[in-house]
Amino acid sequence: MQDLEKPVANPLVVLREEFDDWAVLFDPDTGNAFGLNPIGVFVWKRLDGHHDLKDLVKDVREHFEDVPNEAENHVQNFIQTMAQRGLVGCETLK
Repeated sequence: MQDLEKPVANPLVVLREEFDDWAVLFDPDTGNAFGLNPIGVFVWKRLDGHHDLKDLVKDVREHFEDVPNEAENHVQNFIQTMAQRGLVGCETLK
């Protein structure tokens, strides 16, 4: 994740949890909404600036069954996509 280490969810973005652990993220600044599957919701809830990519992937592996070997790439891509859309920022390690 470049030189940015610990992702943080934009506090203005609204997470609305739906049935079956799916959710919708709503960005009030743009009016855009994004659907999240259960793993996306799980990761989103841990974007608090205290977890790095390795922590997030470890948590996913512990919580879900049959996690693919490419999970780290998937989580990294999810965070990068959310960052590009302004939904996630990152804390740098000092």
